[in-house]
Amino acid sequence: MTARKTIEDFLGSRRLAVVGVSRNPRDFTRTLFRELQKRGYELIPVHPQAAEIEAVPTVAHIQDVSPPVEAALLLTTPSVTPEVIRECQQAGVHRVWIYRAGTAAAASSTTEFCAEHGMDVVSGECPFMFLPDTGFPHNFHGFCRKLVGRYPQ
Repeated sequence: MTARKTIEDFLGSRRLAVVGVSRNPRDFTRTLFRELQKRGYELIPVHPQAAEIEAVPTVAHIQDVSPPVEAALLLTTPSVTPEVIRECQQAGVHRVWIYRAGTAAAASSTTEFCAEHGMDVVSGECPFMFLPDTGFPHNFHGFCRKLVGRYPQ
């Protein structure tokens, strides 16, 4: 389980690359993108097939972000996440949040790669649970996880 400090450190990074935001404006990843924008985060969308996300110009790869970022929120499918993690490491990104962790084996190998390369990783958690005042259902989700002992400490 991810340590709460790792989550807080990530959310303390106010400039984030957001990799894999959907082109579909109704997708959950777009809802999360808009929420982070409202909260004052400077977001750089990374998407090889979109010109812009929420009126923000995209870059095709994490290495194209200039100036570089220290943190990246990965909203990618599990099949491409390992490749994106390697690109993050090559670009000097020190903190990654993997929203869609995928299978346990894939998540394990990805977090091992991050540890081997000195990267802090949040894996499988929903950012909404850790942002203040997000309301229902996010606060309820966090409450339930606390009840069963699965909320990060």
